[in-house]
Amino acid sequence: MQPRDFSLYGAVDLGARQAAAQRRQQAAQSAGSAAPGDGGSETVIEVTEQTFNTDVVERSRTTPVIIDLWADWCGPCKQLSPVLEKLAAEADGTWILAKVDVDANPQLAAALQVQSIPMVVAVIGGQLVDGFLGAMPESQVRQWLGQVLAIAEKMGLLPPGSTDGEADESPDLRTAAPGYADADQLPPAYAAASAAMERGDLDAAARALEEQLAASPGDPTAKGGLAQVNLIRRVRSYDQARSRRDAAERPGDVQAQIKVADIDLASGRIEEAFDRLLGVIRRTSGEDREQARAHLVGLFDILPPRDPRVTKARSTLSALLF
Repeated sequence: MQPRDFSLYGAVDLGARQAAAQRRQQAAQSAGSAAPGDGGSETVIEVTEQTFNTDVVERSRTTPVIIDLWADWCGPCKQLSPVLEKLAAEADGTWILAKVDVDANPQLAAALQVQSIPMVVAVIGGQLVDGFLGAMPESQVRQWLGQVLAIAEKMGLLPPGSTDGEADESPDLRTAAPGYADADQLPPAYAAASAAMERGDLDAAARALEEQLAASPGDPTAKGGLAQVNLIRRVRSYDQARSRRDAAERPGDVQAQIKVADIDLASGRIEEAFDRLLGVIRRTSGEDREQARAHLVGLFDILPPRDPRVTKARSTLSALLF
């Protein structure tokens, strides 16, 4: 599976034939009235040339997107699409199924190099991942999806729920967390963590956030808050002048580079921190490379998932890894 850079910025709807446009409109109406489950419109979406960049490319920065290329006249498409929709419903937001009618969107089909349908591909972090052609059995589709999600995991994509607009706020626990109208509605763990941070007890703040994550593993505010607390704890343990000296004298020392990346991030030099670790990943292999990758992905948690600096670093990371 080889990702490659992909973008359709500036794509123009060429006005495909009227029948295909009518099918697209009918599909949109049926999605609103008869979507499966309570989140069908979120797990299965209809995509056009005009909406592709927003609904697929940008969304893939935080959630893998599977593209189902189909047409009304295609018999095998009618066998495969229900399988994909079933798996999307089961995934419950872990990945999104984007359905593209190739007749209604000929320019998009050309950009994706569609030669036969059904065709399924994935987009992760703004990059296209090779998929498959034809109506495969459900077991083989599941196997392919497992490979896609393994790539997404290496990219450090956040879990479902962290992509909501409200959850894009910086996870500062000293203000009301996303999803709560005011501080009085915060979970007790947030109040305990905030109080601990106010008195400078980072260990107690970390324990409170760890308890919240144990109770709610997908909580983006607790995850980001814990990443912040751990960063502060690490940086406080460093001799910053010595750490910078060591990193300059030993560019191949992964731990030395990680320490300076921490210091830079804590000082607000976010792009410098990311670039340092991306440089380590570029120069190394094996265990050293994996150590730098894991640390970089952990630093991503400190910022909102759609922060442009995180988006840029993720894209560079995917190019280096795959």
